[in-house]
Amino acid sequence: MKYVFICLAALAAVPAAGLQSGDWPAWRGPSGSGSTLAGEYPTRWNKAEAAWKAALPGKGVSTPIVWRDRIYLTTPADGQDGVLALDRNGKQAWLAKLGPESPPKHQSLASSCNASPVTDGKGVFARFRSGRLAALELDGRVRWQVNLDERFGPEKLFWDAGSSPALTADCVVVSRMHHGESWVAGFDKKTGEQRWFQKRNYETPNENDNGYTTPVSIQHQGRPAFLIWGADHLTAHSAADGALLWSCGGFNPAGTGFWPAIATPVVHNGIAVVPVGRDDRPGQGRLHGIRLGGSGDVTATHRVWQRDDLGVFCCTPIEYKGRIFLLRHRGGVVCVDPATGKTIWENAFPRASSSFFASPVIANGVLYAAREDGVVFAARVENEFELLSENAMGERIVASLVPAGNGILVRGEQNLYYIGARKP
Repeated sequence: MKYVFICLAALAAVPAAGLQSGDWPAWRGPSGSGSTLAGEYPTRWNKAEAAWKAALPGKGVSTPIVWRDRIYLTTPADGQDGVLALDRNGKQAWLAKLGPESPPKHQSLASSCNASPVTDGKGVFARFRSGRLAALELDGRVRWQVNLDERFGPEKLFWDAGSSPALTADCVVVSRMHHGESWVAGFDKKTGEQRWFQKRNYETPNENDNGYTTPVSIQHQGRPAFLIWGADHLTAHSAADGALLWSCGGFNPAGTGFWPAIATPVVHNGIAVVPVGRDDRPGQGRLHGIRLGGSGDVTATHRVWQRDDLGVFCCTPIEYKGRIFLLRHRGGVVCVDPATGKTIWENAFPRASSSFFASPVIANGVLYAAREDGVVFAARVENEFELLSENAMGERIVASLVPAGNGILVRGEQNLYYIGARKP
C-alpha cells in the first residue's frame, strides 16, 4: 500500500487574533476552507522564473504557514525536528532545533515532519512524528515542548503520523487515532500543561482506527467546538474541555477494512462534507453530508445525503463560494453542491503515472493542485473547469500550495519556491 498521511495538516479551530489579508495561519487557511477570495495570482510559470527559491535543511513535507512578515514550516535539520522561519524574500530568519527526529516508514513520500505548524499570531505550534509537541515564540525561542509518546506510549499507525495540532482560544488541541487508546487532548498554549483529556475509542475493521485528519472548527449552540473524523465516526467536541457533544456513525455499514481516515471534512452552511473510504481503489470512495448539531448519537437523524460513487483518498476538499471541490486521487476534479451532494460539474487534469497526495487550494477562482511528480496545475473553476497550465517544478511535491500576497508558495522535497511578485 503506497500511501502516507502527510497531506493532512494544521487547521486552526479559532481564527488568529488580528488576522490580516495575506495571512495563512494554518494548513487550510484562515477559515479552514482551503480557499481565499482575495488577491491576483499567477496562472502559468517556469520554475526558473520564480521570484525566489530557498533551499531547505531537510526533507519535510508539511505545508508552510504565513503570518505577517514571516513564513514558518516544520523541517528536519541535522537529524533533529526543526521549525524554520523565513522572511518574505525567502531569507532565513531563524531555525529552531528541538531534538532527535523519528525517521518515517514511507521513505519516498513521508518525513519526520509531516504535520504543518499553526499560529495564533502570538506563537507557533508544531507536532512531529517523534511524538514531540512544541510551542515557539515568533522569534524562535522555545516556549515549551512535551513528548506525547513518552507520556501516552507510541503512536501505533500503519504509516506515518499526519494529524496536525489545532488551536482553541486557550489550548493546542491534539487528536490521536491509532491502534491503541485513542483520544483528544488540550494543552495550555502558554505553559504546555495538559488542560483536558477525552478518550475516543470505537471498534472498527482492520486499520480503520488509524486516523490522520485534523480537527475542524465549528460552532455548537453558539459556542466554539470542533469536529474529528476517524474510526468510522464523526464526532463533535466542546472547545472548552473536549467533551463529546454528539457522534455520527453509519459511514461503513459493510464493515470494509483498510479505510483509514485521511482527508479532513470541510464545512459549509451547517453541513459537514465527509470523505469516506479511499478513492485509490475502484468503487471504495464515498462522500457523506452530515448536518451539524443535535446531541448524543445522531446517526439516524443528521445524514442529509450520501454518495457511494464519489470520493477522494488523501486530498481534503475545498469550500469556495458555497460549493465543494474534490480532487480525486488520479486527478479528477468534481464540483459538488454541499446541500444536496449532487455533482454540478466534473472534469480532470491530464493523467500520468503519478497521483495526487497534496490537498489543493483555490485562490480567487483558480484551483491549484500539485501532483506527486512535481507538476503543479492551475485551473479556473469559478463557473466551470478551464485548465490554464501545467508547471513542472522538477521535484516531488506532497505539501499543499499556499496563496501568499499575490503569489503562490510551492514546497518541494528540497526547496521552497515563491511564484509571483518579489515579496509574498
